[in-house]
Amino acid sequence: MVNILFLDYLVISIFSLPIMWKNNVLETIGNTPLVKLNRIVKDLPCTVLAKIETTNPGNSIKDRMALKMIEDAEKDGRLKPGGTIIEGTSGNTGMGLAIAAVIKGYKCIFTTTDKQSKEKVDALKAFGAEVIVCPTDVEPEDPRSYYSVSSKLIAEVPNSWKPNQYDNLSNSQAHYEQTGPEIWEQTEGKITHLVVGVGTGGTICGTSKYLKEKNPNIKALGIDTYGSVFKKYKETGIFDKNEIYPYITEGIGEDFLPANVDFSLIDHFEKVTDKDAAMMTRRIPREEAIFAGNSAGSAMAGLLQMKDMFKEGDVVVVIFHDHGTRYLGKMFNEDWMRDRGFLMNEQTKAINLIEGHKHLKLVTAKTTDKVGEAVQLMKKFSISQLPVTNEAGEYVGSLNDTNLYSMLIENHELKQKHVADVMSPCFPFVHPQSSMEDVSKMITKDNAAVLVRDFMGQVHIITKQDLIESIS
Repeated sequence: MVNILFLDYLVISIFSLPIMWKNNVLETIGNTPLVKLNRIVKDLPCTVLAKIETTNPGNSIKDRMALKMIEDAEKDGRLKPGGTIIEGTSGNTGMGLAIAAVIKGYKCIFTTTDKQSKEKVDALKAFGAEVIVCPTDVEPEDPRSYYSVSSKLIAEVPNSWKPNQYDNLSNSQAHYEQTGPEIWEQTEGKITHLVVGVGTGGTICGTSKYLKEKNPNIKALGIDTYGSVFKKYKETGIFDKNEIYPYITEGIGEDFLPANVDFSLIDHFEKVTDKDAAMMTRRIPREEAIFAGNSAGSAMAGLLQMKDMFKEGDVVVVIFHDHGTRYLGKMFNEDWMRDRGFLMNEQTKAINLIEGHKHLKLVTAKTTDKVGEAVQLMKKFSISQLPVTNEAGEYVGSLNDTNLYSMLIENHELKQKHVADVMSPCFPFVHPQSSMEDVSKMITKDNAAVLVRDFMGQVHIITKQDLIESIS
């Protein structure tokens, strides 16, 4: 009798055990690991922990907010059964949306930019999404931009819904509900700093909001890139369009202000160059054995730049947004890195010589400017050479301080003349892969500089000072 009762108890116990499997892949989103970093941060006084978001099913942190946006839209009727999800995305948000769409029975159309890696586009297509690639170097309002194209499709495709990750506050709410609590629990409330690359702003603001409610002394440090408006806007309140120009770094920075970016929740922005972000992206797997993407490289490079902000006992959490496999054709491809001047060839090339100022917009004068205005421009920026463009933006001449000042001494009235009346011939253009030796031969007494176009089509100047710095 005892044996029968024991068997009955055993059967009941087995069948009452909790089910250990997930009902679908969406239930695996979140609860990502927090991993201590060691080698890269060995010279920092603090503990640095990486929040590894690559363990989400879409291999990025964007899975969290993608599902949240869909569920909130389903609840209030914006997204109806059998509908089509249309979004402008750099790839990771699209992946999260595509995964949820497969499970929930929606179609997806995504617009993205031509600077995004081919791996990201191919990954979206693998989940059955349609992907439209749009030009990067256009204003958000331009009808060709990936923002505008996605909005146009909404008006044309029946039963469609645009999540609008930039202004949809479900984005930051997802991180307030999930990412923030996870980090607080995993660090046992010991976190002192949060470091996050800022794009839509949802991750840093949602997470920061939760953490600051727990401890107002926690600092949220946003990583920005050159070519983005965030840092200057945070520090001055000025939206400066002159800050905007094309950049390579993926997943962070913007040329507008998304609604999800609550600047009151971000204590500081740190800008990181494309090269530093790319080089750090390559270091992470080699030194920490974590295969993370470009935004993680930016975050880590920014962390090292901010080393003076940290002290012994601090606990710094850095978000590793996505997986390195999405950058195999870019940051992890040596030819791609060399073409952009990020890895040196055996001999220094022209593109390498602009490294110290490539993030700065080239200062030019127009043929229709007054000579006095050009002189003031040279004084303002402490430059000796000034390329001259015509009204069409073509490079047609140049100004050299030595020649210009000599002419002004002889004729003070020259200040009222147009630049076209006194300019010298245009600085010659060189190929980005021209050797330093070839460049140096072209910079002479009669020709003070050369010009070079980078792979984005932006023009930069190379002077004798750049040559000196490259060999010093």
